Amino acid sequence: MPHQRAQSKPDYIKWLLLAGGLVLVVAVMGYVGSRLWRPKSAVTIDRHRFPIAGIDVSNHNGDIDFAQVKADNYQFVIAKASEGATYRDRNFARNIRKAKQAGLIVGAYHFFRKNRDGVQQANNLLGAVSDKALDLPLVIDIEDWDNDHFISHETTMQRANDMVNHLKQQGYRVMIYTNGNGYKKYYQQHFSNDCDLWLSSFSHPDKLPSLPHCIQQYSHTGRVKGVDGDVDLNIFRGDERQWQAFLTASLNHNN
Repeated sequence: MPHQRAQSKPDYIKWLLLAGGLVLVVAVMGYVGSRLWRPKSAVTIDRHRFPIAGIDVSNHNGDIDFAQVKADNYQFVIAKASEGATYRDRNFARNIRKAKQAGLIVGAYHFFRKNRDGVQQANNLLGAVSDKALDLPLVIDIEDWDNDHFISHETTMQRANDMVNHLKQQGYRVMIYTNGNGYKKYYQQHFSNDCDLWLSSFSHPDKLPSLPHCIQQYSHTGRVKGVDGDVDLNIFRGDERQWQAFLTASLNHNN
């Protein structure tokens, strides 16, 4: 029945195109939504109990007046240095330089890509920070958001461990940044005995007493003098004496 098959072919193609178009629309809407929607935080931090606060920044935050950040009672800045095997944040060097000049404690983070070799990612981060006088551990941001979902957990952890081990071999102390899901999926099972933890949680610190994190990111929508628009807010989970001990331990590793 060649004639009948010829008649049905356009309908078949039409439905394929329609289905493909719908998938594309859903994917685009999901991506745009994930970029535009940022969770609000109602957490109010008692700065008498948690006196050490900081922000984390990247090139998306633009040109920052770090002197104003310091004057607004923030003590540290963690700036994005790199991502994956080759990407470097274009504002990293400037952010570190200006933050240091303003008298702020500085650190660097790397966004971990599951689909890239761990040692290559470590070398990318090392290349970005090699000539920088950092005060905090090198941070590896490991999370599922905006990452490759087709890479197996085993491969992901092999690459992440390769990155951590390579950084440690170069004498650096390492901190893992992740959220609640990532804590259970990545940190708790693989890094809890080897790395510090920087936890993203929009809960009051008193609700997280059993988690071993040193730093808590509690808002994506903070407002800080010297920064245009929203900025991530963080606290160190300890007092000033504990903060100084943490800095001393970090410097002993990084230098």
